[in-house]
Amino acid sequence: MSDELEIPTVESVTGSGVAIRGNDIDTDQIIPARFMKVVTFDGLGEFAFFDQRFDDADNQKDHPLNEPAHQDASVMVVNANFGCGSSREHAPQALMRWGIDAFIGESFAEIFAGNCLALGMPTLEADAETVTAIQEWVEVNPDGDLEIDVAAETVTYGDTTVEVSVDDAQRKALLEGVWDTTALMKANAETVRETAEALPYVENGKRV
Repeated sequence: MSDELEIPTVESVTGSGVAIRGNDIDTDQIIPARFMKVVTFDGLGEFAFFDQRFDDADNQKDHPLNEPAHQDASVMVVNANFGCGSSREHAPQALMRWGIDAFIGESFAEIFAGNCLALGMPTLEADAETVTAIQEWVEVNPDGDLEIDVAAETVTYGDTTVEVSVDDAQRKALLEGVWDTTALMKANAETVRETAEALPYVENGKRV
């Protein structure tokens, strides 16, 4: 690995939470398709959950992300099958740019969780009862911190510590700082090239 590469480890995340209730919240709800016509992901944060947050006249609706008390939240607490639907990476990109650093939920769509990992954002799972209790707590304590320990697989809030689960591959990647595969490949471009050229079915950089 390149000595110049510094992908940070993600051993823990601490911050206030925001509860987004409901099962099967898909990526089109998280970031509507009409906002995906961008060259970069910059600025996507303001469009997160746009159709749930605003009416046709752009007036605010009743939504957790519109509440002043949750504007600094960095941990999103969700229910089952969050991030289902299309595989658009814009969904976690939008939430990250809104300010989210980690997710706690009952379950996550596999591709959504993978896209979150590529951004260094843990997706931690717990049973429905545990998730509901955390959601209720963050709604009553919008300024209270959730302390996520990725290594120990625990979440602490108030005087309560609960066990959560982190996918083994995700946990390893976060703790070892190898979650940004694109950066790893760029940093090791020469090694990748040499390996490719050594393959028996590659000649002059092209498959034969």
